[in-house]
Amino acid sequence: MELVALAQALETLGCPANKCLEMAEQLDKRAVQLSIERGGTPEDALAYLVRLMAGGWAAQARGIHLAE
Repeated sequence: MELVALAQALETLGCPANKCLEMAEQLDKRAVQLSIERGGTPEDALAYLVRLMAGGWAAQARGIHLAE
């Protein structure tokens, strides 16, 4: 996925606007690492990571603080 498009998707999901591009770069890099470590495609790994991030932002928006 193109990083700019990923950054825009992350912002829609609740990522702070000033961190979206940086987060997109990190998620893309980690997705490749996960696909190598665990098998599967980088796209599947990226989808998994984005779901995790979205869940964290949703919890934070509701005032739920996960491990600090």
